[in-house]
Formats: sequence, C-alpha cells, structure tokens
Amino acid sequence: MKKPKIISIVGPTASGKSALAIDLALIFNSEVISADSRQVYLGLDLGSGKVTTEEMKGVPHHLLDVADVNHTYTGADFIKDANSAISDILNREKLPIIAGGTFFYLELLKGGSQTAPVEPNPALRAELEQLSDGQLFAKLNNLDPERAQNIDSQNRRRLIRALEIINSLGKVPVPSKTESNYDFLSIGIKIDKDLLKQRIEQRLNERLEKGMVEEVENLLKSGIPPLRLHDLGLEYRYITEYLEGKITYEEMKEKIVIKSLQFAKRQYTWLKRDKSIIWFDFPVDFNEVEGVVKNFLAIKE
Repeated sequence: MKKPKIISIVGPTASGKSALAIDLALIFNSEVISADSRQVYLGLDLGSGKVTTEEMKGVPHHLLDVADVNHTYTGADFIKDANSAISDILNREKLPIIAGGTFFYLELLKGGSQTAPVEPNPALRAELEQLSDGQLFAKLNNLDPERAQNIDSQNRRRLIRALEIINSLGKVPVPSKTESNYDFLSIGIKIDKDLLKQRIEQRLNERLEKGMVEEVENLLKSGIPPLRLHDLGLEYRYITEYLEGKITYEEMKEKIVIKSLQFAKRQYTWLKRDKSIIWFDFPVDFNEVEGVVKNFLAIKE
C-alpha cells in the first residue's frame, strides 16, 4: 500500500525552519504541523518562538496552543494529535509539512521509537519538582544507569518523565523501531556556529523588545509556579530567575545565548543519527529545496 507523503523540516534552533516550512507550504498547497514541546502551550508565545499570524502568511498551522501550561503534554499526546492533524490535511488533499525543534516527536512519527504506556503522575511530579537537576539526574543514574547514559542531564522535563516511567515500570523501556505510516522527506538546515550565535542574539533582542519578560511576568501572575517555568527551559527558566532577583538582566541574556548554543549542539547530535536527512546550508537556496520536493512528490516540470 502506498504511504502518504510528508515533509519534515529540521535543524537547530534559530535556523529558519518555520520560515522555510511556510515558503514551501505556499508553493505546494500545504499546511504546517508544529513539532515543538513548548509551542503546544497557551500563553508561551515569545519565549517559545511561536510563529505569529502575520508570519504564517495565511498558511494554516496545527498543534499550536493545544494544551494548558499547567498540564504536561507528552509524546503520546503529540502522536495522537499529529496523526489526527495529518489525516485531516490529507483528507483535504493537502500536503502535511512538519516543522519544529522537538525531534523526539518527529522520531515517534517516523517509527524510530515508541512512548512508554505510562500516564502522568501529578503527585510524583510535585515531589520530584522539589529536587534540583543534579539530584534528579543522580536519582535516575541510581535507578536506571542505562537511561542516564543517553539523556540530557539538564533537561528537567525529560529527567522527571524518566523517573515517572521508572516508578511505574521499574525502568525506562529501550525504544523499539516500528515502521512509519508515512513516506517522509526530511530536509535539514545546517548553519555556521558564528552565524547561528548572531541569529540567536538578534532573535533574543527582538523578543525582549516585544515584551518577552512581560510575558513571563504575566505567566507568574496568573499562578504558574516558578518551578514550572524553570521546567520549560531556556528563555522561561532564565527570565524567571531574573524576575526572582537571582541573576541580573545581562546575566539572563548571556545565559540564554550560551544555553541556546548548547541546545543547538545537542540538536545536531540527535539529527546526525538520521541518515535520511537531506541537508542544505544556511541561507538555504530555495530553488534547490523546491527541486528536491518536486522530485519527492513526482511533480514534472
């Protein structure tokens, strides 16, 4: 049976994934599905880099603002919602394009791994939230050294989820590959480190001017606990620390840039495992990408 075709756009943070997805969508009668673990939440706009209505250029976007920030959105939630969105897009004879920086979500869709059948445990999460990142990692290393070897020790959300799974199953199951329901074309964006740093700094300044600190202030005023914002990482973590008086404004900016670059490095490491990705150097030659997509879709000139 012929599998439905899907395009995915991957690359490090600030590499222009969303813009490329939109430009392709305008050419190929497509709709975009966000694969971003923070953009699913209502109210996380500037800090998550959520595409604006103006930036969408009329292209419909899916899986933005679909969850409350007080509730944890899991990989299982993404698979359910993404499959529903893909089915809807395909039924209207349009092409789904997936773009976002949470590559674990994309790997789930591609059959590269599976989510553990464990429901969120609010009581356990509240208990684990009291621990530092170092304490969470030490606890994980003691209970499941194998999982500890291949987890980001600074990703608080992943650490807590791993411990939640261990609490239920005894250990984190080793992911097993399954066959994807879709035929994927994966397009990757490579960008020079110095240029990436410039883009991250520019993007940060633009978001701060638009009111990113005020966004975090409003989230705190609405009752979102500081620990929850810390859990959401990067901008939300360090702006919260600034608002709590733990770091200065300049320290906040410096930490966001440094941690964003470290995050980009981890993203590259993750993506290198996928040999099916077709890479393009930034700035991307759109005509070249368009040609690759036409070939994938068997569109004749």
